[in-house]
Amino acid sequence: MPDMNRLAQIITKIIDFFYPPFRKLMSEQLFRYAACGGGNMLLDWVLYFLIYNFVIGHDLIYINFSPFTTNLCLTPHIATLCIVFPITLLTGFWLQKYVTFTASQLNGWRQLSRYIFIVAINLAVNYFGLKLCVEIFSWYPTPSKMLITLITVAISYLGQKYYTFRVEKND
Repeated sequence: MPDMNRLAQIITKIIDFFYPPFRKLMSEQLFRYAACGGGNMLLDWVLYFLIYNFVIGHDLIYINFSPFTTNLCLTPHIATLCIVFPITLLTGFWLQKYVTFTASQLNGWRQLSRYIFIVAINLAVNYFGLKLCVEIFSWYPTPSKMLITLITVAISYLGQKYYTFRVEKND
């Protein structure tokens, strides 16, 4: 397994290389957040597209928990969300912890639990947004997912900056 701190340093240097033209528009932390979040969002969209179109295959997914219960049926767009979500949860946490919000001294498990809380809010927005866009408005799933992701960016940044990775002030 590669040295994760070294990988974080390399990613940070690459992101910081592109920062100077944006210096007057945003802080370095916001730029790193945008780059990491944008990269993770792109990963999310690509995985969503590939899994929806080539793994799930637009089919309903039936899950049988036991012979004594009825099957759980997931629509293809929700099943895809369930597959992609844990992957981008972990990559997003790692990028934000080791590249963007490096000054936070909170315990790593505390950060992770807080991160999961903020992501759970975003997951709910994603779930209900997909239900609304795909099942009520009859929009295509991938563009619907893209639109909803853009909405969750603001929720995520504020939650991560002021809650998940907040910097404790020593008065």
